[in-house]
Parts: sequence; structure tokens; C-alpha cells
Amino acid sequence: MATPKFSNVQGSNFHQELKKRVNNYFVESKTASHGDFSLYFKAILLWTFYVAVYVHIMFFTPQNWVAILECFVMGGLTAAIGFNVMHDGGHGSFSKSKIWNKIAAFSVNALGASGIMWNNKHNIIHHTYTNIDGIDDDIEIKPLLRMCSTQKKYFIHRFQHVYVWFLYTLLLLVWVFQSDYKKYFSKKVGSVPIKKMSAFDHFAFWFAKAGYYFMMIVLPIMLLGFVKWMVGFLIIAMFAGFVLSIVFQLAHTVEETSFPVPDADINTIENEWAIHQVETTANFATRNKLISWLVGGLNFQIEHHLFPKISHIHYPAISKIIKKTCEEYGVKYIEFRRMRHAIVSHTIHLRNMGRA
Repeated sequence: MATPKFSNVQGSNFHQELKKRVNNYFVESKTASHGDFSLYFKAILLWTFYVAVYVHIMFFTPQNWVAILECFVMGGLTAAIGFNVMHDGGHGSFSKSKIWNKIAAFSVNALGASGIMWNNKHNIIHHTYTNIDGIDDDIEIKPLLRMCSTQKKYFIHRFQHVYVWFLYTLLLLVWVFQSDYKKYFSKKVGSVPIKKMSAFDHFAFWFAKAGYYFMMIVLPIMLLGFVKWMVGFLIIAMFAGFVLSIVFQLAHTVEETSFPVPDADINTIENEWAIHQVETTANFATRNKLISWLVGGLNFQIEHHLFPKISHIHYPAISKIIKKTCEEYGVKYIEFRRMRHAIVSHTIHLRNMGRA
């Protein structure tokens, strides 16, 4: 499927006005748009806890119930590092330094996933063609799930809103052991070709995978034994996968978000890019500071999709500007004040897609 184009709506200056107002905010507040000390401190804190828990489990032989709890903590830290460190780094908003942005971005390799494949899948494709069936790989979970009305429906989808919660626990396992390799060998994300990899990219891909497998599989089996490793690894990976899936899916697959279909004749999306991003994205738990801190501001997903190069620490502030601008231009701004409301809406959306 060829990637579609976005319409240039005559007389619409929505995107330009958004950029002007948000830029003015940073000028008037004399604030840099990248991360600050609070983000760097959080990154150090999360990684310190991750390494400390890993070392304690591996070399200090805690009691089984303690080790199990610590594995859940490691799973949560895996997701938190992805949300707070890797994600900002991948978008170049973690720091004003390109080197530190790359270090933050490729920290995902230490968590098992490929930073190179993530950049192609997320930054290039998902952030451009959000919720477009056949292109956005984030909604391509066929045939197990039907995420939008243009996807083929099977009888099993009648129950997808029930079994989906187990499938979400498998995200990181599939990501680490299957989907990265599928993208690597097919040289595509879904139907979209990925950017040509350099010799260093190929080396980095395999070196990172080998390093992760040694630290998270080979060494634990040598020190702890196969059964303890398997139980611990599955707890870490499945809990991390569940948390990652929930945050990503609440941002795009709820009742209110749209799944635009390109015009069949000219392969063009009806809206301009900025309006498309707002209408295919939802915010949740925007008044909960703890959730915002833990998920790296990704509960302010609209702000992130419109301004991915701005660090998530600024999303609460610029969300007021964006929401007001959307109201003025008649653009639907989707927001769930509480996380549980977004979860309910996601569940109803899946049920509707399975039965419609």
C-alpha cells in the first residue's frame, strides 16, 4: 500500500497557528523545549533502580517471594525507562545534545528492543500515518485483533475485548524475539520500506541483541538455573508488555478517535496533517501528576503527536494552548480526565469492532 498524502485545506492555518502560539510560550517563558534537570534526574533514578534490582536478584539470592516482587519492579522500570528516557531521546527532545539524545534513544537496546527498528516503526511511520489501516503498524495486530472497521472481522473478534488483556502481556516478548527480526529481514514495517541500513546499523542491531540475550538469558540461567530464570524473565517481560500496551492503545484506539481511510482515487487523507493527528489521538489522566510522571507525559498524547521534538515535561503547559486553539478552529480535542474512563472506552471500542 502506497503511503497517502494529506490534504492542503484551502485557507486553513491551524497548524501554523499552533506552532506560533507554542513557540511564543517558550519565548515568553524563557524556557528551552528540551528536557531539564528534572528529566535527567528521573533518567538516572530509573536506571539506578533498574541496575540495582537486577544485581540484587542475580548476585544476592533473595527469597523467592522477594525475587518475584523485584521482577515485577523490573518490568515496571523497563516500561518507565522506555516512556521517560528512550522515547524523548528517540525524538531528539531529551537534551539539547545530539549525543545524549542518541544515548537515551538507544537505551532501548538494553531493554531488548532495537532502537533502529523503533525509529522506523514509530518516528517515521506511526507519527506520520497515525491510525491509517495498512500503514500504521501499531494497529496491525491481525488476525488476533480487529482495531478498526476496515480490517477483516472473524468470529473470534466477538471476544477480543476479553482476551486482549492477555495478548497485551506478550508485547515485549513478541517485540524482542519476533517483530524486530521480521522488520530487519523483510526491510519493511508492514508494507512500508525502512530506510537503508548502514554497515554500522547492521552491526549495532546484532551486537545489541546479543548483549541483551547474554545479560537477560544466558547469565541468569548460569547463576540461577533455568526454572528461576524462566519465571523471573516472564514476569519482567509480561508486566512490561502489559503496561506498554495499555499506554499506547489508550492513546489511539478508543471510541472517539478516528481511523481515516485515504481517498481511493487520489490516495489522499481528507484532513491536513495536524488535524489528522488531533482526531486520531486521545489524552487521558491529564490531571494525575503521578501517572504523568510514570508514563513520561504520554498521557498527553495529542501534544506529543503535534510536537514530538518538545520534551514531555512541557506537555501539561502547552496542552492548555493546544486545547484552546482546537476549540477556536472547531477541531475535536479528545480527553479523558481519568485513566479508567479511557480503559472503559478502549474496551467498548474493541467490543464494537468485534461485533459490528
